[in-house]
Amino acid sequence: MVNLAAKVAGLKLRNPTMLASGILDETGGSLLRVFNGGAGAVVTKSISLQPRAGYSNPTVVQLENGLINAMGLPNPGIEEYCGEVRKAVKGGAVVIGSVFGKDEEEYAEVARKFETYGVKAVELNLSCPHAKGLGLEIAQSAEAIERFTRAVKKTVKVPVMPKLSPNVADIASLGKATERGGADAIVAVNTVKAIAISPEMRTPILSSKHGGLSGPPIKPIGLRCVYDLYETVDIPVIGVGGVTTGRDAIEYFMAGASAVQMGTAVWMRGLDVFRLVCDEIQKFMNKEGYESVSEIVGLAHE
Repeated sequence: MVNLAAKVAGLKLRNPTMLASGILDETGGSLLRVFNGGAGAVVTKSISLQPRAGYSNPTVVQLENGLINAMGLPNPGIEEYCGEVRKAVKGGAVVIGSVFGKDEEEYAEVARKFETYGVKAVELNLSCPHAKGLGLEIAQSAEAIERFTRAVKKTVKVPVMPKLSPNVADIASLGKATERGGADAIVAVNTVKAIAISPEMRTPILSSKHGGLSGPPIKPIGLRCVYDLYETVDIPVIGVGGVTTGRDAIEYFMAGASAVQMGTAVWMRGLDVFRLVCDEIQKFMNKEGYESVSEIVGLAHE
C-alpha cells in the first residue's frame, strides 16, 4: 500500500502537494475549497503589514502553456486578512502564511500575527520578481536572506520557510544563507522574470512591463535549483515550478524535494489537480515498487 503522507520541517501532511501562493488564496473559503479538493496544505497570498493596492491591469498574460503575471502583491494587510485565515483554519485546512514587507521588522511582525491566527508555518516571500524594493533586492543578497530569516525565527515558534528566487547566479549559496538564519525548510522557486510584448500595440503587455513566468516552461529551472540545493543544505526543500502531473512531482522528489507546490497547474487542469497528481504519483510508485514518498526523495543524486 502506497503511503503518500509527508513530513516537512515538522509539518505533517496527508500528501506531499501544496497550493502555491498566488492563486485561489484570497479568501478563507477558497483556501478551504482547495484543501478539501485534495491539497496537503495551502499557502496564503503574500500578506504585508499594511494594505497594498498592487498594479493596474493588465496584470496577467496567458501563454500556450503557462502564465506571466505581475500583480504587484495586492493584499488587504495582515489585520484585515485575519478572518480569512481563521475561517480556513477552523475548517480544518493546513494553512501556511506567506509573508512580505519592507524590512525584517515587518516580516517578523506579519509572521507573528499569522502565528496567532493558527497557521502551521510561515513562508517568507523573499523573491517576487516584479515588486520593486520587495523582492529581488532581497533575493540576490545572502546577507539579507540570512538577516530576514533570523528575524522571523526569533519571533515565531512555527516552521519558517524562505522562498528563493531562480533569478540569481548561485541559489545554493543563498540556500546556505537561509540555513544560517535558522530556516526550517526552503521553498524553491518563485517565478522567472519575464516579459510579453504586443506587436500591434508595440509595447509590453503588462502594466509593470516585467512579470513572473510560471508553469511548465520553468520546470527545468525549478528542478535544477532543487537539485543544487539538495546537494548543499541539510534542511528540507519544497519544489515549485511547473508541477502539473504526477510525473513532474516525481522528478522534483528525485531531485531532492520533500513536497511540491502547484499554482499554474490549477489554471491548467482545474481544482481536481491535487487529487489527479496524487493518483498519478501513487500509480508510478505502485508500478516501481515504492511504498512511501520518502523512499524516492533525492534518488537522482545516487
